[in-house]
Amino acid sequence: MGIESSCDDTSAAVVTSDKNILSNETYTQLIQHQAYGGVVPEIAARAHLEQIQTVVEAAMLKAQMKYEDLDAVAATAGPGLIGGVIVGTMFAKGIALAHNLPYLAINHLEAHALTARLTHDVNFPYLLLLVSGGHCQFVIVHAPAEYTHLGSTIDDAVGEAFDKTGKLLGLGYPAGPQIEKLAKKGNEKRFSLPKPLHKQPHCNFSFSGLKTAARQLIQNEGPFEDQDLWDFCASFQKTISDILCDRTLQAFQMAREKEPKITALVTGGGVAANQYIRERLHGVTKDQHVPLFTPPIELCVDNGAMIAWAGVEHFRLGRQNSLDFMPRPRWPLEDIHYD
Repeated sequence: MGIESSCDDTSAAVVTSDKNILSNETYTQLIQHQAYGGVVPEIAARAHLEQIQTVVEAAMLKAQMKYEDLDAVAATAGPGLIGGVIVGTMFAKGIALAHNLPYLAINHLEAHALTARLTHDVNFPYLLLLVSGGHCQFVIVHAPAEYTHLGSTIDDAVGEAFDKTGKLLGLGYPAGPQIEKLAKKGNEKRFSLPKPLHKQPHCNFSFSGLKTAARQLIQNEGPFEDQDLWDFCASFQKTISDILCDRTLQAFQMAREKEPKITALVTGGGVAANQYIRERLHGVTKDQHVPLFTPPIELCVDNGAMIAWAGVEHFRLGRQNSLDFMPRPRWPLEDIHYD
């Protein structure tokens, strides 16, 4: 079983070692946070506490399993909003203690990194592009708990750029899917926006300058409606994609210097659900002569199945954690260690 509670989704799933997702139940807090234009940590933690038992029981019922049928229980132990992380961790520890099950403390970022191995036949080592509301980085995935960090954002995450710009456009929260929908009607060449760090010989990101330019454009030429709005969304989405593709090319060069046998590019995180970005990245991987693997949209966003699968990856290597493992608001991939 896997339990995820790092942000604003309470999710639980049962997954088998042969990649069968028996259940993946999620309670989303979208309505609670929409009025604030983003996730409020205190509200999120309270909602996790109110919903976690119901969600876990629903996952067990759908999987037609009893707790004694499980081999282990895994839960997100960080990074994330610490209130929610504590709720999920303590509930998982309670199940493990009550039913004498092994407990696995899962790094949320690692779960995204390994999800493509649940849905596709992906072999190590591969290059990971993790793009979400809170994270934006390139990592070489050598094996579970073995990662090499190549680059990350020096300011804002790409998902935040989507959401903050969407808020200025009056699109509400979360804005990423709405921008993608409106962009389909627009002219992506209409508005010119900057591409920070373009062509620089590294694979770090920067989105604060793009956010500032977008805000100034909206203030000077807006408010946008109809075709103007569609064109702006298309132009903004294209600029984001141009940045991601340029940085990915640089990441491939850096990755192959360290690991010549990179097998694929894997994308993870909520922004990886954007179909336009997927298509643009596919063009990059085609030129690099490797496949692009992206999990289905429902497994790109936070979910219990990805936590359960990360648990499978470690459990079959004989790993588990003690019940005194402490939840962590920050937990870099390079700091994952097992005895």
